Amino acid sequence: MKHYVRLLILSSLLIPFACATAQVKVFACEPEWAELSKILGGKHVKIYRATHARQDPHRIQARPSLIARLRNADLAVCTGAELEAAWMPMLQRRARNPKVLPGKPGYFEATDQVRLLEKPRRLDRTGGDVHAEGNPHIQLDPRRIRRVAAVLAKRLQTIDPKHSNAYQKRWKAFDKRWLDSMARWKQQAKPLQGKTAVVYHREWVYLLDWLAIKRIGSLEPNPGVPPTPSHISKLSSLQKPDMIIMSPLNDKKPATWLRDKSGGRLVTLPHTVGAVGAAKDYFKLFDTIISRLLKSGT
Repeated sequence: MKHYVRLLILSSLLIPFACATAQVKVFACEPEWAELSKILGGKHVKIYRATHARQDPHRIQARPSLIARLRNADLAVCTGAELEAAWMPMLQRRARNPKVLPGKPGYFEATDQVRLLEKPRRLDRTGGDVHAEGNPHIQLDPRRIRRVAAVLAKRLQTIDPKHSNAYQKRWKAFDKRWLDSMARWKQQAKPLQGKTAVVYHREWVYLLDWLAIKRIGSLEPNPGVPPTPSHISKLSSLQKPDMIIMSPLNDKKPATWLRDKSGGRLVTLPHTVGAVGAAKDYFKLFDTIISRLLKSGT
């Protein structure tokens, strides 16, 4: 009997401790949102990265391990704009977690918080990976990241009001450092303004828009459609690009062929946090991008 009483007393002491140390379980669809959630949440969040930088987020399998993680999540942070359309809806159905369904506070789409570029005038799926809402690759625009961070911090406050002050404090610290970094990046990148670029995939559209670099073509004839010899040949006959930009996920052969024909400088840029050549840090990601562009585009 005394042993039972001691267990009850011990349990009553542990319950408040467990509640005090409980973390918001975040299911991050892509590495960039895992990193941003970590920056804003600190010790109050526990992050699960559904994908890594060596994967194409358009094409992910709805594995049982992902379903299990989503089932236990308090917040799912995704890109949206149909980037995860091939797998996230299936995960949500199978996980049966009402907290992370569309329309609920526990489901957050980054693209809902900003204006998107390249919204198609008409939908034609024969044109490749066309996104009805617009280009979803906002992770490469610091201006849009700043807006997403502000809204995501508020969402964390809604889900975990007990630590609202902590989330607000972390967001303010991030925002100040981010604004300072944006000014520095923009100043460093001044020599790139007005340069021309051919991109492999159109994930670079937001970066080029921010840096005032003109895109004059894409190696993919349509988004997600592999380059063809005839398309690359056509590109080579157009204006010579200053840069040919690709990510570590892309096939280097078409880009190399175009470089040899056009004389443009080939540059491989990290497309997200943790990509080849980039540290797992959002600030260092843009440090790396600007540095490589300057070496290749000046």
